[in-house]
Formats: sequence, C-alpha cells, structure tokens
Amino acid sequence: MSTAQACCNVPPIEVDYAPKGTYITVQGMKTYKTGPSDASTAILIIGDIYGGGTQVLQGADILAYGGHSSHQYTVYYPDFLRGQYAQHEWFTSNTSENQMRMGDYFQGPANPGKALEAIPGAIKEIEDDHGGTIKKWAVATIAAGTSTAFAAVVSAHPAMVDPKDASSISVPFALLLSKDENADACNGFVAGLKGDKYVEKFDDMPHGWMAARGDLDDANVKEQYKRGYEATLEFFHKYL
Repeated sequence: MSTAQACCNVPPIEVDYAPKGTYITVQGMKTYKTGPSDASTAILIIGDIYGGGTQVLQGADILAYGGHSSHQYTVYYPDFLRGQYAQHEWFTSNTSENQMRMGDYFQGPANPGKALEAIPGAIKEIEDDHGGTIKKWAVATIAAGTSTAFAAVVSAHPAMVDPKDASSISVPFALLLSKDENADACNGFVAGLKGDKYVEKFDDMPHGWMAARGDLDDANVKEQYKRGYEATLEFFHKYL
C-alpha cells in the first residue's frame, strides 16, 4: 500500500486526553506549548494534514515530561496549516471535484514549503520570548518536510519521501516507519543521509499511528504509539 492509499483508508480518530500544556500564539499561529519553560533545548513538532489531534498533544507531553532531569525539553507544536485541515471524504470518493480539492490543498495550505518558510520566524519569536535561554533545537515531524537548521531530526511515518532530499542533511536523523511508506524511497533516503541515523520499522502500524490516525483504544496501537515516542526521546537524548 502506498502512503497515498493509507491516507485514503485510515481516517483521523478522536481519543480522550487532557493536555498538560497551554496554547500561545506564535507568528499568528495557534501553538501548543508544553514542558518546563526554563529548558535550554526546545523541540518543534510539525504535524500532518489532519491537524492537532489529541494524539499529537499527548505525544508532545510525552516528549516534554517523559525524559529525565538531565534532558529537559520545552515542546512547541505550531499549527502551520492555520486551521485548514484535510477532509477525509476527499480521499474516499475519487471524483474530479475531490481530486481538484486535494490538488489545491497540497499546493496550498499543505505544501511542505509553506511550513519550512514559517519555521525561522517561529523559532526567532520563541527564542526572543525566552530571553535567549534556548540554545538548541530539534524537530519531530509527522509530515513531509525537514530542515537541517536543527541539531537532530526524528521523522515518523513520513509522507512524500524523496531520496534526493537526503544529500543536504548532515545532522542526526531518525526514521520511524509504518507498514505503509514506500520502502524503496525510504531506503534510498536513508542511504543518502550523511550524518548518524536510526531507522525502526513498526511493521503492523498504519501510516499516521503517531498522529491523528492512531487508535489508542487499541492496546497494540497504544503500545506501539508509546514505543514510537520513547524511541524519539531516546534519539534526542543521545544527540541533544
């Protein structure tokens, strides 16, 4: 199954969770902030096309509070889509109208370049608000698009993987793959990475299991969701 087919077949799922963080505004974007405010290292989360499901907020809290005293992170999850989220029905009915909607969406609000363009301004505003106490950044992305401005990157169930993008990345990079990603593209991407790398495949997890499509009422999904965020923390602890 391709990643695109996974998007068609796996809808977002609502789960109950009481977030530990608060919402602030960064560069006009609604932004979830969680974790100790005096941490010198920050993690930026880039979400997927279905927006800020409670699974992502819970994952942000795990990154913020699931480590230990020697590795503390303040976590930020800006809404780079600015409230414009994909609708699952676009993928379930292959009409010309829905194809046009999907094309417009991926060229517009969900274009990875738009998030990348917004990142420098968001980071600067956050750093200014912290009075210069943030010394290092990492990024946890559950969508396409990364930036080598970070000290370390973790990408969970990535979409639109292009092996050519790896040649510009030299920082430590981890890929957490579901059963649905394109194996050839991911293998080519990993082979092209210049820095330290880590790859773990979750063979029975669907695309999006660490984001809004993770059914945390399913015991196995919940266990693998927890393992995914623990693997993310372990990677960041190693390199941050």
